[in-house]
Amino acid sequence: MYSAEFRSAVEDLRVPGMGTENVGPFLASLIQLVRPERVLEVGMGYTTPFLAGALAQAEQLADEERLSLARKTGSRLSSGQRLDETWLLEHPALAAPGAYLEPYRPRLAAIDDLSIEESSAGGVQDVLRRIGLDDRVTIVNSDVRNAAERLPADFATIDFAWVDAWECLFFFDHFWERINPDGGIVAMHYLMTYPEGEALLEYLHEFQQAHPGEMEIINLLEARKLMQNSVTVLRRTSKPEHRHYADSGSEVRYTPELLADAEELVRRARP
Repeated sequence: MYSAEFRSAVEDLRVPGMGTENVGPFLASLIQLVRPERVLEVGMGYTTPFLAGALAQAEQLADEERLSLARKTGSRLSSGQRLDETWLLEHPALAAPGAYLEPYRPRLAAIDDLSIEESSAGGVQDVLRRIGLDDRVTIVNSDVRNAAERLPADFATIDFAWVDAWECLFFFDHFWERINPDGGIVAMHYLMTYPEGEALLEYLHEFQQAHPGEMEIINLLEARKLMQNSVTVLRRTSKPEHRHYADSGSEVRYTPELLADAEELVRRARP
């Protein structure tokens, strides 16, 4: 997945005491899985090129899948064939036409005021240039407390946020309402195994109990490490879009809505 050039460049950003050597690839995998459109990073460093690279790769894959899906669908519809399991399993397998009606064009904004001396944030721009990803990141030179109004205009809603800073509590209190209520994700670094972090986890659990259906929480612990050893993932669920693609037994439902989306995708993909 990662070229030798990429691995060499990002190694310049790795700070052993930050504990993100596994977090960078983990975040990249999450990006590939959920394909968020507006991604925010609080605290630049080793993880930044992984986020930017994952978004670039996801965009390329989405474009390829969109064309392939339109091609296989148009071929069937033009010959009067129905959409069925054979269509479903052709490349791109299992793809939902409605998810490809608009091209996938993700953006990444990164907040950092470069105030932490031991951080590698100051070297991020150079590394991004070396691997051709500098145009993928809008850098907001600010601390998080003063960054809200400096974000790009279309970041009123955030689909994915990675917070690697001491200001996790401030971020939750002031940015949670910006997180996409249809499954938007916030990942926070290192809240387990020390008092202040555990107090914040308790705060999050109390919020969850007071707001049923608003948030899902999972804590992932690297128990072999003494510090910088966890990722807490929050998923906002206050206004989830109902998606029901299959019947009992996971049989896909070829509904009129699915067919309409398929026809519209073919129409939009025409030159």
